[in-house]
Amino acid sequence: MDRTEKREFIAHLAAVFADTSFVLVAQNKGLTVADVSDLRRRMRGAGATYKVAKNRLATLALDGTRFQGVKPLLKGPTALAWSTDPVAVAKTAVEFARGNDKFVILGGALGVQTLNLDGIKALAELPSLETLRAQLLGLIQTPATRIAGVLQAPGSQLARVFSAFAKKDEAEAA
Repeated sequence: MDRTEKREFIAHLAAVFADTSFVLVAQNKGLTVADVSDLRRRMRGAGATYKVAKNRLATLALDGTRFQGVKPLLKGPTALAWSTDPVAVAKTAVEFARGNDKFVILGGALGVQTLNLDGIKALAELPSLETLRAQLLGLIQTPATRIAGVLQAPGSQLARVFSAFAKKDEAEAA
């Protein structure tokens, strides 16, 4: 990489860090090309990006961002993963790390909050953003359904009472 490529890479990473909400740092020592390709495919499927970056360039890109707390983690062969949905990245990384001992999660940052491995695992156990949206929508719709049922109940009860009176009057008239 020459200097202009390095400057462009730093600018690109800085722009990414400005737009994202979560950054994960992992050690990828000894991963095969097939393993890395599989991890990238999984990350892409979860809406995340996985990139191996030189530590010095990543450190320069982190300057002035809210993710400065991950700088101490950038030692050795590290890789970065990021996304606007922090749960998706954490779930994908933790799941991959369970099946591959050579992929070690070092930590990450959710906004200005720096997370260790336990924090990343706790984040991975949360429901995804889509699941949370569905649950919230269900909670919002449930009271509306109950209100509609309560409002309909007196009307149907009145209809049954009138029907009973009509049948009674018909029976007396006959």
